[in-house]
Amino acid sequence: MTVTIGRRELLAALGGAVAAWPLAAHAQQPVLPVVGFIRTTSADDSVKLVEAFRRGLGEAGYVEGRNVVIEYRYAQGQIDRLPALAADLVARRVAVLAATGGTVSARAAKAATSTIPVVFTTGDDPVKAGLVASLSRPGGNVTGVSVFTARLGAKRLALLHELIPAATTIAILLNPKNPDSEDEAKDVLEAARALGVQILVLHAGSENEIDAAFTKMVEQRIGALMLGADTFFTSQRARIATLSTYLRIPTADSVREFPEAGGFASYGASLAGVYRQAGVYVARILKGDKPADLPVLLPTAFEFVINLKTAKTLGLEVPPDVSARADEVIE
Repeated sequence: MTVTIGRRELLAALGGAVAAWPLAAHAQQPVLPVVGFIRTTSADDSVKLVEAFRRGLGEAGYVEGRNVVIEYRYAQGQIDRLPALAADLVARRVAVLAATGGTVSARAAKAATSTIPVVFTTGDDPVKAGLVASLSRPGGNVTGVSVFTARLGAKRLALLHELIPAATTIAILLNPKNPDSEDEAKDVLEAARALGVQILVLHAGSENEIDAAFTKMVEQRIGALMLGADTFFTSQRARIATLSTYLRIPTADSVREFPEAGGFASYGASLAGVYRQAGVYVARILKGDKPADLPVLLPTAFEFVINLKTAKTLGLEVPPDVSARADEVIE
């Protein structure tokens, strides 16, 4: 028996099939992996670092919006918000969680999940902070990049002493909300004894407390100021640079962004380099590497930057031999 299909019936059948093609194609589109990104400060303060993070992802073939999605969460300087931000991203089942901006962010991420891979950026010793079992074999679900910035306080103090040899009393400004500040203070006090320098330890965790700290420094006739390694001070670099210049207090920080904002000097690792490497690690994990097998990365180079324009405003003559050792001199 022969079945005859009319032209109208054939077109109707084809039309239904064609209409279903977009739906089938849509159903087969791959689901993009989602990366959670937490930082202790604000989005505005993190633009260059986020760009460096994306650059690291891009080096491994991941481009935001094309084959990876990034969910951003910023604590706006309120570190007590970090646990909730980490928990929110864990609930969204991100593929990797990038915990940036210091040990407090990394601890919040680690506490939020024991299964989702975590890549941190920190300035402290991640073993001592309880983030990893060892630098070479982290174990668990956590690895990252540590610049040991908090451990470079003694070096920054020595450089500041060379730059301002007449300063017999130097203040160090620490954030009381940062759990790493106590260890940094110990290192600086020990180095100060060897240099024969007196140290005044001050604390500030808000803009008002920064202003109060500078008032105290003026009253105590402080010869120079060293900033503790903390993202809060980095976010306040323009304010601190303005105050220190106006009050004629030479100030050194751990990141080059400070002298770039008008501060006197800095010594530390490149933050952009750290965030680029964190992006590379996230990409490697997306490709199948396990955090337990990725050793914690350490910086191989440090930057010493001096702002000679600020030095001139402060009435300082930078010793030529010290200036010659700087990686960059801003004029």
